[in-house]
Amino acid sequence: MHSKFPSGFIYCMYKEKGFELSCKMLFYRRLPFPSIVCRYLIVMKKTAIFPLHEQAGAKIIDFGGYLMPVQYSGILAEHKAVREAAGLFDVSHMGNFFIRGARAGEFLQYLTTNDIGVLSDGEAQYNLMLYPDGGIVDDLIIYRIDAETWFLIVNAGNAGKDFDWIKQHIGAFDGVTLEDRTDDFSLIALQGPASAQILRKVLPEFDFASLGTFRFRKVGFKGAELLIARTGYTGEQGVEILVPNDYAPELWSALLSAGENCGIRPVGLGARDTLRLEMGYSLYGHEIDSTVNPLEARLKWVVKMQKGRFIGKEACEQVLLSPRKTVAGFSLEGRALPRQHFRLYNSDRQEIGSVCSGTLSPTLQEPIGTCSILKEYGRPGTRVFVEIRGVLHPGTIRALPFVERSPL
Repeated sequence: MHSKFPSGFIYCMYKEKGFELSCKMLFYRRLPFPSIVCRYLIVMKKTAIFPLHEQAGAKIIDFGGYLMPVQYSGILAEHKAVREAAGLFDVSHMGNFFIRGARAGEFLQYLTTNDIGVLSDGEAQYNLMLYPDGGIVDDLIIYRIDAETWFLIVNAGNAGKDFDWIKQHIGAFDGVTLEDRTDDFSLIALQGPASAQILRKVLPEFDFASLGTFRFRKVGFKGAELLIARTGYTGEQGVEILVPNDYAPELWSALLSAGENCGIRPVGLGARDTLRLEMGYSLYGHEIDSTVNPLEARLKWVVKMQKGRFIGKEACEQVLLSPRKTVAGFSLEGRALPRQHFRLYNSDRQEIGSVCSGTLSPTLQEPIGTCSILKEYGRPGTRVFVEIRGVLHPGTIRALPFVERSPL
């Protein structure tokens, strides 16, 4: 039985081959005696670094089918460490795919909205996959290893769906192959102003300053090959490191040890969310999903209409003629917290949108959020009201990001 799961649930674990077979049970408190009802059986995965999270006393949750740390010392302390010093994230639950072949680039150009034709070896790009109706399959990062070898990182909760979607379309491009390597690699993110200093101690041969944003390089570590990319999800300078599973715990420990005098902290998914929200970054299932067109979600810059044919282009062309909605930032007066799906109203009490994400900003110490809102109300300074438990709370549309990006 795992004591660190949310109250009300019991997870009975049966460990086998790196997985945990969970019988998820729920107490029905209304009954005169404790009654346990088995809801379903699920297979829970663990990252290669999971034992170190347990040793550190992390609070563990089920996220995308993985047992993941949501926090260690607390979301506020971890958030502050990333903004002021450094934070270390285990994001090994993300999906890792390789696409290979002479026509691999041609295939990805058709599959995604951004223009991968501008990439050279060692460069990465934020991208989107769309359904024919313009809804978003997923957002992802594509890495060009060479002209015939491409590496994709996709969202954990969408990895299975993404694999199937890619496989469904790959057959029209002769010789192109798809390989799922999610279970072979770990992904560690080192983020914060002190990240370069810390990385230099662990990998002295790696020149952080010479690696540009959305560039990556292969580096050796204890006989293993690492792929280090200047990417991240926090708005701070830092890197994301792809490492073979067998070497991940040692690298994790080495980075924490090297950053001890700098104030480094291990950081869970809770602070990862508050950090990305302060920057206005999209999260699948919140700002974007299968019902959202990117042109109505502040992602027009990722959709290159001039590049030629791609899945969803016709739908985007229609939306481009007259987009109805946008995604905007907002803040609220007082201390009430906005949450996803809460409704937004104008000064005439007409419904104009809904909350995508919301939190109390650890940096600004005020309630902030993003919303999907009618385009005419998306201008910064516009007065809005958010309905929270039947009460309308006044707020203002804000420009994104909420906090200034660190120099990258």
